[in-house]
This record gives sequence, C-alpha cells and structure tokens, in this order.
Amino acid sequence: MAGFLADLKNKHHKRVYGALELVKYIGPGLLVTVGFIDPGNWASNLAAGSSYGYTLLWMVTLSTLMLIILQHNVAHLGIATGLCLSEAARAHLPAAVSGPLLWSAMAASVSTSLAEILGGAIALQMLFKVPLKLGAVLVTALVMYLLLSNSYRRLEKWIIGFVSLIGLSFIYELKLAPVDWGAAAAGWVTPALPDGSMLIIMSVLGAVVMPHNLFLHSEIIQSRQWNLKDEAVIKKQLKYEFADTLLSMLIGWAINSAMIIMAAATFFAAGARVTELAQARDMLAPLLGGSAPLVFALALLFAGVASSVTSGMAGASIFAGMYGEPLNLKDNHSRLGVYISLLGALAIIFFIKNPFRGLIISQMALSVQLPFTIFMQIYLTSSRKVMGAYANGRWTLLLLLAIGLAVAYLNVKLLLSLAA
Repeated sequence: MAGFLADLKNKHHKRVYGALELVKYIGPGLLVTVGFIDPGNWASNLAAGSSYGYTLLWMVTLSTLMLIILQHNVAHLGIATGLCLSEAARAHLPAAVSGPLLWSAMAASVSTSLAEILGGAIALQMLFKVPLKLGAVLVTALVMYLLLSNSYRRLEKWIIGFVSLIGLSFIYELKLAPVDWGAAAAGWVTPALPDGSMLIIMSVLGAVVMPHNLFLHSEIIQSRQWNLKDEAVIKKQLKYEFADTLLSMLIGWAINSAMIIMAAATFFAAGARVTELAQARDMLAPLLGGSAPLVFALALLFAGVASSVTSGMAGASIFAGMYGEPLNLKDNHSRLGVYISLLGALAIIFFIKNPFRGLIISQMALSVQLPFTIFMQIYLTSSRKVMGAYANGRWTLLLLLAIGLAVAYLNVKLLLSLAA
C-alpha cells in the first residue's frame, strides 16, 4: 500500500512539474497571436460577418490550420539554427534573391502597422473624439515609447495582458448576441465562395496568416536564450514550443470566430452591412445594450496598441536580419526597422480617405506578399545545410508546399476577380 501511494505521489509530482515546465515556454505564441486579432482582423471579420453571415467562418478555420503549421515550422527554424527567418535568408540565399524578398517583407510590416495604428486611432476617436490623424500620431508615439524603453520580457507580459482583455471583451459581447450556433458550426467546416466575396476572403487570410508574424516568431522563440549546443535542450524546446503555438493559435481562432459570429448574429441578421468600425460600435447599442459599444471601443484600442508593438518588433527583426543581426532594440539597425515600420505606416495614414477600406486593403496586401515568405521559409527549413538533422521530412515538406500552393491559388483567384 505504501508503495502504491508513493507511486501515485510521484506521478502527481511529475504532472505538476510538467505543467510548470510548460508555463515557462508559454509566451512567444501569445505574442504572435495578438498580431492576428488586430484592427485589420476586426475590419475583415466584421465585413465578412455583416455581409455573408456565418458563411465565411470556414476561412478562419482553414487560415488557423495553415497558421499552426507555418508558425510551428518557422519556430522550428529559430530553435534549431539560432537564426530568425530574416537572418537565415541573408545567410543562405543569394543577395539578389534575399534582398527583394526581405524588402517585400518590410513592406508587409508597414502594411500591418498601418492597420494597427489606424485601428488604435479609430478607437481614440470613438472614445474621446480625438481627430483620426492626431490619434494615429498619439498611438505611434505610445507604441514607440513602449518598444524603445522596455525589455522584450516586459513587453511580453503587457501583450499577454492585452490579449486576455481583448478575448474577454468578445466573450462578453458574444454572450449578449442571439447566435445561431447550428449555422456557425456549419460555417466553420463548409467552404463557400459567395459572389463578390474574394476580396474579403483574402483579407481574412491575410489578417490571420500574416507574413510579419512568421519573421517575428522565429525571432522571439529564441528569447529565453537556451543552450543550442545541447541536443536535449533543443528537443525539449521543440516539444513545448508546439504546445505554446497550438494553444495560442486556438485562442486566436476563437477570438476571430467570435468577431464574425457577433457580426453575423447582429448586423447580418438586421440586414446592416458594416462599412466603418464606428458604425459597428453605434449599431451595437440598440442590438446588444448600452455597455457593448464601450467594450467594443476599448477592446479595439487594446488591440491596436498591442498589435502595433508586435508589428514594430517584426519590422525591427526583418531589418536587423538584413545585416545578419538578431533583434536588439538598443541597436541602430533594429531601431531603424521600428522607425520604417511605424513611421512609414503613419505617413500613409495621412493620405487615406476611407479608413475602413484602408484596413481591408492592408490585409489583402498581406495575402499577396504571403506566398513569397512561405516559399522562402519552405526552402530554408527543408535545407539540410541550414537545418541539419532538423530539416523538414517528406510529409512535412508536402504539407507546407500544399499550403503555399493553396495561398498562391487564392491570390490568383483574387486578381482574376479584381480584373473582372
């Protein structure tokens, strides 16, 4: 009996220890998650739900499955090589190839930052009547302060807090909405391409599978400074990283789904198509009650600030990688990457006439750049010269190629629909 109790106690201690070990590895995935619950996602998801009801939920499911595979794969690169995606491209690709690819990724980072800053500015306009352009300047200034005055680990805690608040906000609003869960369940698993929906479908894809997040994840997965010469440490990292990625991406899937479901249950059901985020806020009051618009605006502000921080970090990682350097916000190349990403986006905002349309187009632009980043990643993670024993196996390679070809195919469909 004593032996049985000792064995039971030992198993309990192992479970507790395993859970505590997992907690040590949680963080990088959540930092990436905030990038795909940003204001650009809000615009894409509200447009999808208000225009097509529950029909386009399948795109969130498909995009999240792609995202889990891609983010795990690129984190694998960071763990096995100690290089981020940008550094690996500079080190292992000809300059004539890596240069244009990395500059296109910087352009994607600017497009991402545009959506994040613009969303935060719209939230300030909703909450305090701050003019849009002034709000964009204020958000940019706050984000640059957060980035350039804090360590990564401190930023990580802030952003996990922001993600939690955004998630709780949507759970609260979803609880108020009259949801048709049967239609939602069908929408999650039934692909459909309604007439005129390709722009929104591609904006949903670009808002979930974001090029800058692939660069960012490969960078921040190294933030714990593990010993990369120890095979046991690498294997443990790979094991727990997948748990972190899977958990974080599923949280993102739930929040993105909640946005579309809320829009379908309220706006689509009322025959109201959302064309502005402020319009969505105003329409929530009679539909869901007086507190819903305030919750909506506050959650949008949290999303804008948090995701602007991650897009700035991604810009820093990409630009520093062009010079063969890791992300270091005290280094001039990393800081220049932050300036290009955030100030470039701010400059463009001053010329945008339709903010909601600008959000949609910015996310669509990400989907256009995405195949280039995906195929570059596939080449690097499949190379034994780069990855050694951790190079992609045959089935992983085929799965990644299928994702890359599917994204490229959807982009062709988008271009054909725009040309028609």
